[in-house]
Amino acid sequence: MHQKSLTELRTALDSKDISAVELAQTYLQRIEAAKGLNAFIGVDRELTLEQAKTADALIAQGNAGALTGLPIAHKDVFVTRGWASTAGSHMLENYASPFDATVVDRLKNAGMVCLGKTNMDEFAMGSSNENSYFGAVQNPWDLKAVPGGSSGGSAAAVAARLAPAATGTDTGGSIRQPASFTGITGIKPTYGRVSRYGMIAFASSLDQGGPMAQSAADCALLLNAMSGFDERDSTSLQRENEDYTRHLGQAWTSGGDASKPLAGLRIGMPKEYFGAGLAGDVRAAIDTALKQYEALGATLVDVSLPKTELSIPVYYIIAPAEASSNLSRFDGVRYGHRAAQYGDLLDMYKKSRAEGFGPEVKRRILVGTYVLSHGYYDAYYLQAQKIRRIIARDFQEAFKQCDVIMGPVAPSVAWNLGEKTDDPVQMYLADIYTLSVSLAGLPGMSVPCGFGAGANANRPVGLQIIGNYFNEARMLQVADAFQRATDWHRQAPSASGV
Repeated sequence: MHQKSLTELRTALDSKDISAVELAQTYLQRIEAAKGLNAFIGVDRELTLEQAKTADALIAQGNAGALTGLPIAHKDVFVTRGWASTAGSHMLENYASPFDATVVDRLKNAGMVCLGKTNMDEFAMGSSNENSYFGAVQNPWDLKAVPGGSSGGSAAAVAARLAPAATGTDTGGSIRQPASFTGITGIKPTYGRVSRYGMIAFASSLDQGGPMAQSAADCALLLNAMSGFDERDSTSLQRENEDYTRHLGQAWTSGGDASKPLAGLRIGMPKEYFGAGLAGDVRAAIDTALKQYEALGATLVDVSLPKTELSIPVYYIIAPAEASSNLSRFDGVRYGHRAAQYGDLLDMYKKSRAEGFGPEVKRRILVGTYVLSHGYYDAYYLQAQKIRRIIARDFQEAFKQCDVIMGPVAPSVAWNLGEKTDDPVQMYLADIYTLSVSLAGLPGMSVPCGFGAGANANRPVGLQIIGNYFNEARMLQVADAFQRATDWHRQAPSASGV
């Protein structure tokens, strides 16, 4: 049962092949058996089964929706009533939220059953899930490898079939990159599509929640429930709700050839995404996927995103600047960790923050405070914002020639645990293909398309699909067509121990 997609589990629940309680128990047993992956921070069996019983009652009454009774895990950056909400940090190790984040609340109202909270890089800062106060997460495909970050716990949980779906957040690639490294599907919607209310903030102009699951069809179902205007979030967009599943299984153009469902689709190929820094085995998997798209009727078009290489310095100025502001609230006074011994108020601030934050968070706070300081704001932060606008404009120029843009998610497959922890810059460089999408606020996603080669033959490769603003439904259609023709998304790891 744990190998089934959300749509297949929906059928099983409706046909009474299994109850929501039995389904939840199945996943709870798998989570317990796979403790070594360290994918989960918090699990509460009683709370989960209580939600499952409520779902069973709705199903029995004939009031079940598309997601009623289906299990989900939440990234621990979303505050969740009943579970600790830690953001992977010692600072919030014992924080109990009195309310649910909007994303959590909407999925709960849709009838989904929470399996627990997943591990993550502290305050979503990282690309490997090694920055968590609760320890690193292992990649279920290869236990020596990282699962990606910062949504590595959610990605590992879905990949190892400990949950059929999970929530994640993407600030600079933190849904797409771990999805790529673990062979699952994940989507970052257009900035403002999904409410940030109750999402513990890292960089407010970049953070965006999204779903992670086996397939594009599953992600579309989840996005239906997650997205929508929220008056409590000042960055939430006022747009009519839409059905993100509406194009799934349809031809790109009406009246098209069934054997060529994507005839008429123009796929942009940015030359900057296929340069010398791209590993050969990743390039081979991406090329094979693009040939599959051509077989489905799509046409490849050469485009250029000339400011791609500037996305790293721009991101690592803007994101730390916003982080230094957002994390100033964690001072040991109102909530969060407070040092046990201190001399005066200033000493308490210093010791509480020194003890509560990990090395990567401290590094980014220091960088952010520096670039916002007097004399440096104009030279760094203001210039970064100007280049950010140019990056967004480059995408709009590219979309005049194509409908979607495709390329790799990351320059390589997942690296080994500990391999880059001593060199943060090398870690940052691994985000080269995802950062510009986040800076522009565009929707993007990763779909599994193959594996590495040689010693990396069991490490997945993800294909990145980038759409124009508010084009999620079409982007999901393009991903779904590929998954109907291939089975990469159905392959599951054997290294997880369950």
